[in-house]
Amino acid sequence: MNVSKESVLILLLVLVVFASGLDLYTDISHGAPFQHTVKESMVMLFSIAGIVWLLYSLNEQQKEINELHKSLKQHTQTQKQPDEYLLNARKNFSEVVAQQFEAWSLTTSEKEVAWLLLKGLSLKEISIIRQTLEKTVRQQASAIYRKSDLPGRHGFSAWFMEDLFQ
Repeated sequence: MNVSKESVLILLLVLVVFASGLDLYTDISHGAPFQHTVKESMVMLFSIAGIVWLLYSLNEQQKEINELHKSLKQHTQTQKQPDEYLLNARKNFSEVVAQQFEAWSLTTSEKEVAWLLLKGLSLKEISIIRQTLEKTVRQQASAIYRKSDLPGRHGFSAWFMEDLFQ
């Protein structure tokens, strides 16, 4: 189960609102000073504001993800079918890349990330597509560069592209 930090924060804030509400009710029923009840009310209101803000942020994030998926789908549908020789070249290139990934002993996850890096996606885009944390993708990319003995993203891409443009 993939639980986001935002979801955990929302849950914690809901607990704060609930606990503050119970405490506020108890304080009012026992005649607590007005100033004390105002302070507790502010804690409750700020917690509610935090919940609303986090829910809004999650909603905006989901809209962005949906737009990316929609854009990708539209782009895929409108692409012209490439000529046969280009399809063969792509297939051969893919096989060579896959063989090299095997030679570097990349894990299945690292291979997925490596392909997406070669396609030019950012670490954030890769984390969205793979539904993982960006930190995880960054660690996998570092492992790829270490296993391939290449200095980083540009060196990694150049390793496959260098001889194509002579």
